Amino acid sequence: MKKFSLVEFSVEHPKLIVLLTIIITLAFATQFTKIRTDTNPKSMLPETSDVRVWNDEVEKTFGLYEDMIVVGIVNEKGVLNTDTLGKVQRITDGILNLKGVAARDVNSFPTITNVTAEAGALRVAPLMTEVPKTADEIKHLQDMLYENPLFVDKIISTDGKTTAIYVPLEKGANGKEIADQIRGIVGQEKGDEKYYIAGDPVARDTFGVEMFKLMAVFAPIAGMVMLIVRYLMFRDLFLSVALMMDAMISIVWSMGLLLAFGFPVHIMSSMAPVFLMAIATDSIHIFNEFYFRYNEKKDKKAAIIETMKTVSRPVRYTALATAVGFGVLLFMNIIPVKVFGGVVAFGTFALRILSFSFIPAMFMFVKEKHIETASKDEDVEMSGTSRFLKSLAGFGAHKPKTTVIVGLIFFILAIIGISKTVVNNNMVEWFKKDSDVRVADTVMNQALGGTSLGYIVAISDKEDAIKTPEAMRYIEGLQRNLEKLPVVGKTTSVVDYVKRINLVLHDGDLKYDVVPETKDTIGQYLFLFSMSAKPSDLDNVVDYPFQKANIWVQLKTWDAQAMRDVIKAVDEYKTGAIRELPLRMEFKPAGIAYFNLVWNDEVLSDMIKGFIIALIAVFIILAVNFRSVKWALVGYTPLLFTILLIYGVVGFIGKDFDMPISVLSCLSLGMAVDFAIHFISRFRQKIVESLELRVKSSKDKELQTQNSELITQSLLWTAARPGKGIMRNAVLFASSFSVMMFASLTPYITVGAFIVSMMLLSAIMTIIYLPALIVLLKSWLFKGMIPNGLNP
Repeated sequence: MKKFSLVEFSVEHPKLIVLLTIIITLAFATQFTKIRTDTNPKSMLPETSDVRVWNDEVEKTFGLYEDMIVVGIVNEKGVLNTDTLGKVQRITDGILNLKGVAARDVNSFPTITNVTAEAGALRVAPLMTEVPKTADEIKHLQDMLYENPLFVDKIISTDGKTTAIYVPLEKGANGKEIADQIRGIVGQEKGDEKYYIAGDPVARDTFGVEMFKLMAVFAPIAGMVMLIVRYLMFRDLFLSVALMMDAMISIVWSMGLLLAFGFPVHIMSSMAPVFLMAIATDSIHIFNEFYFRYNEKKDKKAAIIETMKTVSRPVRYTALATAVGFGVLLFMNIIPVKVFGGVVAFGTFALRILSFSFIPAMFMFVKEKHIETASKDEDVEMSGTSRFLKSLAGFGAHKPKTTVIVGLIFFILAIIGISKTVVNNNMVEWFKKDSDVRVADTVMNQALGGTSLGYIVAISDKEDAIKTPEAMRYIEGLQRNLEKLPVVGKTTSVVDYVKRINLVLHDGDLKYDVVPETKDTIGQYLFLFSMSAKPSDLDNVVDYPFQKANIWVQLKTWDAQAMRDVIKAVDEYKTGAIRELPLRMEFKPAGIAYFNLVWNDEVLSDMIKGFIIALIAVFIILAVNFRSVKWALVGYTPLLFTILLIYGVVGFIGKDFDMPISVLSCLSLGMAVDFAIHFISRFRQKIVESLELRVKSSKDKELQTQNSELITQSLLWTAARPGKGIMRNAVLFASSFSVMMFASLTPYITVGAFIVSMMLLSAIMTIIYLPALIVLLKSWLFKGMIPNGLNP
């Protein structure tokens, strides 16, 4: 009974194959109505992760809001004037009426709590109950601001040119939408003031909107670029469209599956369509070989079947290698990365099914006169591209030692560059320098305490421990130590409130700007304050059993390393001051800045784990495909060299090793290995057909090469014919990703530049270095080989 062949079935029933493909595609397309996006950093890790559980506990304990928008108002002449203060009042009033804003806890001049004393009694009231009209009233406001350390660098800059409105958001509120509404409010004001809107929810939700736009725009553009480049390569519009359809179908299937399982679109999965568009270019090897075969056979059906028989093994194994490269991401801890890996791995599998069914079927609809015209340029001797590739391979084959030595020099330089890399994630820096989000963040960080917020939670095992003078002074000392760090702009704790109350109740005598001497006095102050202040004022910094205190740490950068510096400073302070505190007290970091640090470390851990798994998996695939560990090592070398070289450049130019780049470390192995599989597989096929071998010993059937020149000729043929497909694949792949370099978000630019560089460099390294290594190691590679061992 004849073995079933999907290719032959597709050639015999092309209309049926196309119809089935359309039906399946429409089924997946119905899921697109479920699409939603999620750029919340919390979603990067599972809900059960330690950092998420701890952060949720801290927010609940201290009544904290998950999201905060900071509105900056800058007047180079100073904000303490009637006109600007009137604008602050109107803008604050407008913000208080916005849906999604936690109005009760908005802090600005008109709403922030001010602690003073009148006739020996504590007075707690809003700082600015009405806009000052006279110079004396403005001077009074100025005095109240600058004599209160709780206000300086929080709602008023040291130079008096900047103030801020802190806008906490209700759970589930969209930061981008509220930021846009705030822009509408400030847009109604005229004058010298400049307005800046910053904060994590603004960056996150703005990124989500931009990400969605880019996903919708770049996939079609990438497809159009591929269509144009593919047409310029083969001058066949119908088959060029067929290749693009192959990619678009896999995108619909993959994204449809993602949405069917209820997953939202994250930053990584938003890039999946462009990745699949690029991975689809591997089908170019089928087109490349088909035109060569047709030029020889002049029979369309026979050319299709022979083409698929010739390239089926390398196409299958390149698909497997790519799917594994993405599949290893399923072992990561970062949820969006896991989802992305699964989506693209499935899409790669779908592309290979389409390569053996949809593409052969589409070939049957092409008129032979069009194929005849396109195939005329597919001549190894006449094609200018083939001659160029032969010259590249010739350099490696004729000067193998020189080629390898030059490679070793670049390898050493790459290692030096890699040693300079810094692992860091900073969502604000995912925007271009001139973007509104990044400009606002820069201005606010320079003028005030900082827009990135972390917490240090002091925890005691005894009730009322925080009320003790010893605990208060210990916390105060920690704050002063943290404020010495360049990345820390301001710290705030319950100690600041206690010291402020102590000072104002003693008529501003500076010798009382200290922690009171007794626990009872501290307790009385806190009780008096809680009776008049907004609940959040005290809730945010201490719990009511007074076993935990929350130190707010405002950071001047969103770099993950900033919070690491804070934690290190805390540890050093505890070590140096441990004898000063008779109570047992533990300090634990929390907040969005701490989450970003943990996430950053997870990225590094995942990168190392994923890269090692990918290295092992890809090597096994090469060894199984070539049925030889030796050939696997040779095929491994150029792709590993390419990756190291590009990462070395990343280190030398000072680019942070962030999430997109780290994920690419795993993916690049799976994609770059394609070229080695195609080159070595086709070279070995050629050797089986043409290399003269002689049995050295009938006992061990060991074969030796009689004519080294035939190896060189086979290498040159491989570079000129299958190598042309490799170069076409690289150019198509690079062209599809090149569109991402024009994105408004830097992760897309980074991914685009990385992939374009990797694919073009990998193709060139394959053409030059594989011939060099094969010639240099020919005695070792061919030693002990038997004819069956040479078969692909």
